[in-house]
Amino acid sequence: GNFRHFSEISTSSSGKQNFSFFFLLPFFCILQERLTVGITAMAACEAMFEWTREYLGDRKAFGAPLSKQQLLRHRMANMKTDIAVGRAFLDSCLERHNDRKLDGATASMAKSWASDLQNRVAYDCVQLHGGMGYMYDYKIGRAFVDARIQPIYAGTNEIMMELVSRSIFKA
Repeated sequence: GNFRHFSEISTSSSGKQNFSFFFLLPFFCILQERLTVGITAMAACEAMFEWTREYLGDRKAFGAPLSKQQLLRHRMANMKTDIAVGRAFLDSCLERHNDRKLDGATASMAKSWASDLQNRVAYDCVQLHGGMGYMYDYKIGRAFVDARIQPIYAGTNEIMMELVSRSIFKA
């Protein structure tokens, strides 16, 4: 096949097995990668929130828009609060990054917290859309699926918490 020549290529620049990751470090700024995932997650949260706000204003049940239901308004208020807090934290991280003062633990917190929030917001927004939210034809349905990868790539959130814990309990 097309890959027959790959058996002759070493995947490690050091000649040592399982060492390739360290070869990549100089080429990728891991802090920036984690910050980027966090910022992307917050942007997704804001978009999903707006789609849901619009939907609740347009969709009627019992003769009135869903946005008139107190329980749904309070769920949206809680979501808005979480998004605002997350945005403030990510903005602070971005400023620290621009000043070259962002540390690894804080970048890990930003990635982990924001991607977890993205999944909570996606779940809640799908729920508020009802059956329509689960359909892939709707933006919120696609965003729900897209959110799932965020806690996995750029280092799993479990790894992020290990890195944060190491900054707390320094050896």
